[in-house]
Amino acid sequence: MNNASDIFAIFVALWQAISFFWWIILPIMFWYIFKIIWKDFTLVKSVISWRRLQQWTFVEIIPPREIEKGPKMMETIFSSMAGVLSTYNTFDEYLKGAWEHDRFSLEIVGEEGKLHFYIRTQKRFLGLVEANIYAQYPDAEVLEVPDYTANFPKIIPNKDWDLWGTDFEFVAKGPIPIKTYDRFEETVSGEMNDPMSAIAEIIGSLGPGQHIWLQYVLQPLPEPEAKKKEHMDVLKKLKGEKVVEVMGLGGHLIDVFSNLTKGLSAPVEFAAAKKEELGPLEFRLSPGEKDLLKATEENLGRNLFKTKMRYIYLAKKDSWDGSYKTSFIGALKQFNDLNFNQFKPEDISKTYGKIFFTEPRANIRKRKLLNRYRFRNMDGVNMIFSTKELATVFHFPDMGVKSPAVQRTAGRLGSAPANLPIE
Repeated sequence: MNNASDIFAIFVALWQAISFFWWIILPIMFWYIFKIIWKDFTLVKSVISWRRLQQWTFVEIIPPREIEKGPKMMETIFSSMAGVLSTYNTFDEYLKGAWEHDRFSLEIVGEEGKLHFYIRTQKRFLGLVEANIYAQYPDAEVLEVPDYTANFPKIIPNKDWDLWGTDFEFVAKGPIPIKTYDRFEETVSGEMNDPMSAIAEIIGSLGPGQHIWLQYVLQPLPEPEAKKKEHMDVLKKLKGEKVVEVMGLGGHLIDVFSNLTKGLSAPVEFAAAKKEELGPLEFRLSPGEKDLLKATEENLGRNLFKTKMRYIYLAKKDSWDGSYKTSFIGALKQFNDLNFNQFKPEDISKTYGKIFFTEPRANIRKRKLLNRYRFRNMDGVNMIFSTKELATVFHFPDMGVKSPAVQRTAGRLGSAPANLPIE
């Protein structure tokens, strides 16, 4: 009876607290509910109108015939792209629909055996993109071109075309990096084995009516993003330090009520606090753990991008070859490291159906994926890539890549002579 009366007294105390402070609790609760409802109410109309204000353009980059340097030059380009970060105030977000901040899209496209590199950007950033590419690759060609996706039917699959695709996600959450370009060097000669060669070879094997699309949609993150608590917690875990989980109000309430009965029925025991003695970090970590910690800290020292990564294999039905579903993803696995981080296909985004109505469900997923690709949106799971990781997965093949799929400039470009007459 004592336990029951104690529980009743607790609920009475809680009710009295709520009755006294309802004028504080309810407005806060209804404000968060209002934000969600208002966002859903205005999202479709306002975001569409906001998108119309953004003028987009496509550029195709044709790499130089001779690239002697590695992907590090692309890292400089991405660092400059991170400088376009702009933030919008509450008025812009809730009334104008400015939920989509400034973005870029990097796209590697295989078109019937030919390899193309595209960047989608807003027109106001076109000069920035061109200037940085020419600064690092003076002999490259940057051409403004129409959107290649407009050359394909808007609804696929249909009687002539079919596709397979997926989004990607990280295996290890947080800032742990993938295998970057500096770790593709040979131990004997010191030369880098360009990871783009495997991608170029697969694209070079595409036949008529076969296409491969690989897309990275980027949104620059503010520099303090690298110091987020969740990222710092990852570093603490790698160092073997204890991470204190910070629970919100809901977590505290669940914790209280879940232990309420146990606390009332059993005596409370206080354990003596033991101070954990940790040795020097140098002796507590193995060589592999040291490398992982160093790489993660260096990764957080660079500019970061929220990234949506997706892949589509698109082909005419009479040219369909299902082996490209796995062979191209196999080429992407060279960026994975079991001791570091890996990306893998996100299961919920794969274009297939299970158990019941498999074909109609697969077709719905295919059309949704194609539509998301066309609009370059970032719905679903995103990953955090640093400039170094982006330079690893998106760069122009060096002169050691001999695949015929790689299109290069006809020759070295030079500046006009100083005495050229101008009419």
